[in-house]
Amino acid sequence: MNDFIKALKQVEDGAPALEPVVVLKMLRRAAGLSDPFIRHFLGSDDSGGPEMDAGLSEYIRKTVHHGVTADATEEGVVLTADGTTVALGPLLLGLEAGFLSKSAGRVRGLYQLCLAQDLSLSLSRGSPLTQPLGSDGCWDSLTSPQVFTLSDSSSLLTTPQVNGGMDGILLGMEVSDKTRRPLKLSSLLTGYYCHQLEKTGLDAAPRLISRRRRDNFRDLVVTSELVEQVVKSVELQRRLKGESRMEAKEKKQLKSAVKEGMKEFVHMYMVCPPIISRSGWGAAPYRGTPTKLSLPLTYLFIHHTESPSQPCLTFEQCSANMRSMQRYHQDTNGWADIGYSFVVGSDGNIYEGRGWNWQGAHTYGYNSVGYGVAFIGSYTSKLPSQQSMNLVKDQLVSCAVGGGRLKSNYILKGHRQMVSTSCPGNALYNEIKRWPHWV
Repeated sequence: MNDFIKALKQVEDGAPALEPVVVLKMLRRAAGLSDPFIRHFLGSDDSGGPEMDAGLSEYIRKTVHHGVTADATEEGVVLTADGTTVALGPLLLGLEAGFLSKSAGRVRGLYQLCLAQDLSLSLSRGSPLTQPLGSDGCWDSLTSPQVFTLSDSSSLLTTPQVNGGMDGILLGMEVSDKTRRPLKLSSLLTGYYCHQLEKTGLDAAPRLISRRRRDNFRDLVVTSELVEQVVKSVELQRRLKGESRMEAKEKKQLKSAVKEGMKEFVHMYMVCPPIISRSGWGAAPYRGTPTKLSLPLTYLFIHHTESPSQPCLTFEQCSANMRSMQRYHQDTNGWADIGYSFVVGSDGNIYEGRGWNWQGAHTYGYNSVGYGVAFIGSYTSKLPSQQSMNLVKDQLVSCAVGGGRLKSNYILKGHRQMVSTSCPGNALYNEIKRWPHWV
């Protein structure tokens, strides 16, 4: 994302007087985002602006144009500073729609351009979903990411597309208010994707930043309205192709299929927290053969890492902490992998350890019946950020129960209740005693 913002700044610096909407049309033309569906809402991509430098135009085309190749490489996506991967196309379409809006909070085509059209490909094919929804992947490098490979290339809608769509909707809605429109797109994207957190993590962070993507999207979007927008997208695509209008019965069946499929989308992106996969933080391979858990589990055990003793505030720092803990658990303790099921950073992310399906090494004697969730830092005399605790207490638990991984009558305990240890620290232990299901 940083490289894309630099290229965007080059476009802006080449003609400083250009309005953001003109710059967006120039980007759309360079990227080839101008099919009939897009033109229906945004009009022509003829900006009236100057010709873009050929090299810069080619870079924009390669970076923005979305597609999945035969070898499962997803193109048109970028890695952001918060650790998530974002498709640029829906982001830029949402911004252009927002700048074209004449009244705050009312943006023509916003949901259809950013998300509903792509959702319609997955959700209108009946229930249960015939192909996976929201496939994610991994980058070839975390320091110099060039190639993003999907874990499942059969998915018709990827997680980077959803992230870009959510960002397009949030930022498009923001700039629909003329009083909030920035003079430069590059400054808007820098503030959104590159905000530096202070010691309190997200507790004192601005409202509109990418780390709050899911929270903001959940607050803004009504699921029933999203269903309607998906159905409208299907109808519009048919009309633009010159096909006949849907009969009432066919439309009813479509809406029913979309409503059913939307349940999975809501669970994945509006209930569950952002979870950085093992490949996302650069995990080393598991040593040996993992033991599969028998789900749903009964227990949720809370830990602190103690070492590292300080909270991590960036994806880069949290990922380094994960790799450090994994090396210690494997090389010093002689374990097969990092012991925890999940680890919580103060950067707004949860990090996958052993994950949902594989037995961990976190709570001696109880690893087969519970998940171990650790907060990065030492919490003997202080607490983690409120936002990071909410990630576990509200979102991770709801995700686990709703996904059939944790029993609805689960039992929450601190590590010290099961073995002789001070973990998870006095302050955090006293806090979790007030959480639901603590026994």
